[in-house]
Order: sequence, then structure tokens, then C-alpha cells
Amino acid sequence: MSIYVGNISYQVTQEDLREVFSEYGEVTRVQLPTDRETGRQRGFAFVEMETEDEEVAAINALDGAEWMDRTIKVNKARPKENRNNRSGGGNW
Repeated sequence: MSIYVGNISYQVTQEDLREVFSEYGEVTRVQLPTDRETGRQRGFAFVEMETEDEEVAAINALDGAEWMDRTIKVNKARPKENRNNRSGGGNW
């Protein structure tokens, strides 16, 4: 399972996220997606923890919390949607 962390500051680092989430257990991975064209952070992240219990504890504690002057959204990450089935376009 992975945790989605939304509405984060563009100044947040992987270490910042690791520090905050480690209060609830062992952080195994932090991912900060960036925009392909600009290289800027996209304002959200994914955090993975050692156990599901640790992830649930972090979600319950941090969802809606004020962090770096923002109210963050923390919940279970949904599986990535398959983008190959887009409608429209003209490639026949």
C-alpha cells in the first residue's frame, strides 16, 4: 500500500516527508513526482511504510493537518489509471 500526500508545499523535500512520517513507523520509500517539462514538483507525494498499521496510523494522524502553511490531504493512494484507453485523438 502507498500513501498519497496532497497539497504539499513545493519546497518540501524527501527528507522532510521521511521525518514527518517516521513518527508513525518505518518509512520505506518517498516519491516526489516532478513535472516532465519544467522539472518542478507537482505538489503531491507518495510515501510507503513498513506495515499497513503504520500507514493507517499516519493517515489518521496527518490527514487535514497544517504543515508548512498548508492543510495537507493524506489518504491511501489509488492504483494508477491506465491511460492507454483515451477517447478522441486521431491515431487510427
